[in-house]
Amino acid sequence: MEPVYILGAGRTDFKRNLKKEGKALRDVIKEAGRTALDDAKIDPAEIQAAAVGNFNAGQFTKQLHLGAFIPEIDPKLHGIPTMHTEAACASGALSVLLGATWIMGGFHDAVLVVGAEQQKTMSSRDGGDVLGAAADFDVERPEYGDFMFPKLFGKIAQIYIDKYGASPDALAAVAYKNYAHARLNPLAQMRESTLTFSDAQQISEKNPSVAEPLRLTDCSQITDGAAGLVLVSGKYLDRIGRDKSKLPRLLGYGHTTDYLALAKKDAPTFSTARKAAANAFGMANLKPRDMHGAEVHDCFSITEIVAYEILGFAEPGKGAELAKSGATALPQVRGEHLSGKIDFEIPVNAGGGLIGDGHPVGATGVRQVVDAYQQLTEGAGAHQIKGAKKFLTFNMGGSLTTSVAMIWGTD
Repeated sequence: MEPVYILGAGRTDFKRNLKKEGKALRDVIKEAGRTALDDAKIDPAEIQAAAVGNFNAGQFTKQLHLGAFIPEIDPKLHGIPTMHTEAACASGALSVLLGATWIMGGFHDAVLVVGAEQQKTMSSRDGGDVLGAAADFDVERPEYGDFMFPKLFGKIAQIYIDKYGASPDALAAVAYKNYAHARLNPLAQMRESTLTFSDAQQISEKNPSVAEPLRLTDCSQITDGAAGLVLVSGKYLDRIGRDKSKLPRLLGYGHTTDYLALAKKDAPTFSTARKAAANAFGMANLKPRDMHGAEVHDCFSITEIVAYEILGFAEPGKGAELAKSGATALPQVRGEHLSGKIDFEIPVNAGGGLIGDGHPVGATGVRQVVDAYQQLTEGAGAHQIKGAKKFLTFNMGGSLTTSVAMIWGTD
């Protein structure tokens, strides 16, 4: 297969409210696309195809057919083929995979990928129903009612705690860590938060219970934003004379789909999601402990803990202990409440993850790869992982229905 490299990347500030700015989804698609192209330092006429990841713009904004916004990024993109990918919260990762497989198969040498979502367009209750489309709506809506996803993941958390005897403090450790990481990221939605570990532990007026055992700080935020990537082939880089050794390359990936309803899945093991991770590591000929950092899907704090086990960073039932140990925190944010025996250190969600950085649903999978690019090219600033050469991204949709794992590295 033709190797796939990231030549450029960009994203928007996830703290923004597009509706208050008088802007719309098309504006951030254009902004993220232009930023990625500028970072790649190539003529937009070189782009041969584009993919747009988005979950539910049809309901959030009444706008679909999003590939048609690509020519608005630059007139030179007018006429190229585009596609829109949708798999709930994994929509962005699928757009990255689509672009990558176009290159691997030899169909195109330069592809633009953009993921975007505008969610701040309606009440939280109505927005909860829109997000519910990522679940088995006709089956699970009557059972879970309003705000289905906090309740679905609250159930996953309770299953995990009941099975392994984990402490809810592990959930607080994830939230505390990711808010602390967000303070190091100038584009993170929660960069101004002063959340302490005690705040994350306690149910309070500012941190109410949402779906037992989950509190508000255990949940990702409603977010507007977009992220973009320029993916290119190795032969394209040879043709334009760029040094491939300094650019992140896709080393392996895995993509699986489980049943839609949570009741049909083997929570908290999620063996179908584990196959995606196993396929990625197998293709890359690497092991979990070869990774220097990871961006994983923490739509809720329990999801990150489960992801540790899915990805092989922790044994079954040991993800909670890993969260509390501080091994997944950047050294500069480890404190007295994140301390323990650390025999394997891997910073996870160094930019804040979904909980701290934000979760514009269709953009998240692309944003994770933007973070991988920044870490591997030493462009992550205050949240840089020292010496990062191998990096994993894990994006999932629904109640771990669609799972996409990708491993990136520099030669």
